Amino acid sequence: MERALNRRLILFLTPPLLYLALLIGWPAAYNLLMSFQDVQLSNLDQLWRPLVGGENYEAVARDPIFWRVIGNTAIFVLANALLQTGLGLALAMFFNLGFRGAGYMRGLFLAGWMLPPLVIGALWKWQFATEYGVVNWFLAAVGIIDAPVHWLSDPSMALTAVTAANIWFGTPFAMILISTAIVGVPRDLYEAARVDGASPWLRFTKITLPMISGTLFAVLCLTMIYTMRAFDLIWAMTRGGPVDATNILPLWSYKLSFDRFLFGNGAAVASLAFFVVLVVGVLYTRTIKREAA
Repeated sequence: MERALNRRLILFLTPPLLYLALLIGWPAAYNLLMSFQDVQLSNLDQLWRPLVGGENYEAVARDPIFWRVIGNTAIFVLANALLQTGLGLALAMFFNLGFRGAGYMRGLFLAGWMLPPLVIGALWKWQFATEYGVVNWFLAAVGIIDAPVHWLSDPSMALTAVTAANIWFGTPFAMILISTAIVGVPRDLYEAARVDGASPWLRFTKITLPMISGTLFAVLCLTMIYTMRAFDLIWAMTRGGPVDATNILPLWSYKLSFDRFLFGNGAAVASLAFFVVLVVGVLYTRTIKREAA
């Protein structure tokens, strides 16, 4: 009986393992190999190329924009992770009040998240336009600005603009995950707290937050992973400019590989980004295991 169960387990696990090995494991391993090779257009179709050790990584580290890209990536990822999780928590608590129409409003929030990132980027590029953008029109209408802000052409404002757009795009995902966790909190805990005279804020800090803390950390990890993959939205809005103000690791890897044909350097940058995602992924997996235990 046990042997038959093991055979079935192997049978069911083989397809997903093959999928992971072929579509994730092999590309990641191939990219890592490329990052230690001298890859040129002339040998791009070959698997074994001259090994150069860590020269590609050294070249990337010596690049004048290296630290700017690292800083942009850190700001972009951390701002998105924290604000998406925080706004997702606020929206989840709001819709959990159970007022009429809450379900329909939650669905409207999800509608934006289901659109392709390239479409979201194009829409926000229009909204942040200097002369005819909705953002400048609204800020001028309420008296916050006197002259149009060059959101996407000013290096000091561009990263703020793409970060805001990506936060808007990713917050509904965080909201849904956190909403599921809040629904799972036992209702009798809230009833007992009400009987004891606990205020809404006390119930939130003493019951809700401790009960969903694991989910919040998992959502934080997931949003960091998804934000590290951001490419389409930034490409549609700024293409990494102006003056590399919105250039992050995935975009820089693409530009090094397909604009400057420095495939080894591009692979090195991609490997750095993959390592960051891997570390966050391990933290996420441990959180899930701890929650399930």
